[in-house]
Amino acid sequence: MATRRNPTARQIRLGAELRRLREAAGLKARAAAALLGADSVQMSQIEAGVSGVSEERVRRLAANYACADEALINALVVMATDRTHGWWEEFRGVLPAPFLDLSELDHYATFRRDVAVIHVPGLLQTEAYARALFAYTTPELPESELEHWVEHRMRRRIVIEDTDPIPYDAVIHETALRIRVGDRKESRAQLQRVLDASEADHVTVRVVPLDLDGFAGAGSSMVHLGGAVNRLDTVIRDAPHGTVFIDAEAQLAHFRTLFRKVEKASLDPTTSRNFIHQLTKEL
Repeated sequence: MATRRNPTARQIRLGAELRRLREAAGLKARAAAALLGADSVQMSQIEAGVSGVSEERVRRLAANYACADEALINALVVMATDRTHGWWEEFRGVLPAPFLDLSELDHYATFRRDVAVIHVPGLLQTEAYARALFAYTTPELPESELEHWVEHRMRRRIVIEDTDPIPYDAVIHETALRIRVGDRKESRAQLQRVLDASEADHVTVRVVPLDLDGFAGAGSSMVHLGGAVNRLDTVIRDAPHGTVFIDAEAQLAHFRTLFRKVEKASLDPTTSRNFIHQLTKEL
């Protein structure tokens, strides 16, 4: 197969999982390549996500790696063979690659969990909120590009607003709800947007109040996307140097625990809605 110049996060993840299976089996890349009638360079390209791999090759590798996890193997086959051309491809070459990677991961996710401390989660933002946020944090953006950023963020809502939405849990710190990214009117509309979204059966919104004693989770912001199997979950965090996609098993376990701790510290969904409603009345 032809090599890719810019593999997506999902393609890179497939290669990484195949590498992990090989390493768990104690095989060198050269030995694994021989199983496919390939060379070590081709094997490295597959494991880096820059070269595609067929279903037959995925299953042959899994068998020789003594992987007995049929659910995982089937999920890897889907990752290798799915040729979906998603709506986010319209923005390729227009937006930074992490934006498109996140949209693709959203599309294939089985659930999504957000922890937001400073800003309202992207899936719950109004257009005015998103525009003000992008304009402030990236002031050098030309107006035309800013509109692409905002449009993309609004279209990402499809994962929780489509006819077959994924389960969505958002834990939002009171700070994020109180910070006025826009003016008073826009802030009120943003709170109402969160309230409206929380009424859906598949959406759960919880609030962590400012006056909560013993809350040390101010650095807990994250996006946790569920994979076809737990091993294929992804955690996404913003860092000073850009977006970080986390998929190592030990780190995933850490962030699952962190999410449970933050969720436990939050108000229940009904109390959270009442809390947000009160904030709206204060504006």
